[in-house]
Amino acid sequence: MSDVLSMTGAPAKEPAHRPAQRGAPPPLEVRDLVLRFGEAAVLDGLSLTLGPRGCTMIMGPNGAGKSLLLKLLHGLLPPTSGRIDWGGHTAPAMTARQALVFQKPVLLRRSVAANIDFVLKARRKDPARRDGLLAHVGLAHKAGQPARLLSGGEAQRLALARALATDPDVLLLDEPTASLDPASVLAIEGIVAQARDRGVRIIFVTHDVGQARRMADDVVFLHRGRVSAHSPAHDFFPEPACDAARAYLDGRIVV
Repeated sequence: MSDVLSMTGAPAKEPAHRPAQRGAPPPLEVRDLVLRFGEAAVLDGLSLTLGPRGCTMIMGPNGAGKSLLLKLLHGLLPPTSGRIDWGGHTAPAMTARQALVFQKPVLLRRSVAANIDFVLKARRKDPARRDGLLAHVGLAHKAGQPARLLSGGEAQRLALARALATDPDVLLLDEPTASLDPASVLAIEGIVAQARDRGVRIIFVTHDVGQARRMADDVVFLHRGRVSAHSPAHDFFPEPACDAARAYLDGRIVV
């Protein structure tokens, strides 16, 4: 679930439709990325380099381009110009190696277990793996219940289980805990942290400064469609590299 990325500067040997082979998460290079809607540039020359491991938290005020950046990285939106390179692969070629979880989960109108079966059937229906995934996210006791009857936090945990069922190398998260109760936030953070510890590359959009402090290995701060700051978490929080990030962390309005 995402939007499509046709990029300039893609390696000539890599057609956009050819999926990348699965393996270790690749590094990411984004150069001069521009996304326009009409005359408005919502991403305006954004450049970014990320290594293959860890949890990167993406922060910034509303309208900075955080969610759109995730969709571009996932190969769901075509940029107006610029280059996205996942270790020599285009964004569309990387889509099958990634999973994207949205703020509002989109679940199938069937049972909790059947939501996982739907993802697994593309490989091979595996009841033991399905049950293990549901147990991992704390939903084993809800397996036979219609997914539409889950609470908000339970629905998001099911969305995470479906994402993990694809064995992603990269997990993209767009504010997955927004508006959830503290217990659900803690549960989801724990699931994500375990995925990171297993080697899954995490790129996580959040407005929650406390969550970013708990989860981040590094922080990317977007402002006006560009990367205004990018540094390890232990440097970013005590000494943000730009005025906009300092104001944001202080709770001031950033426009």
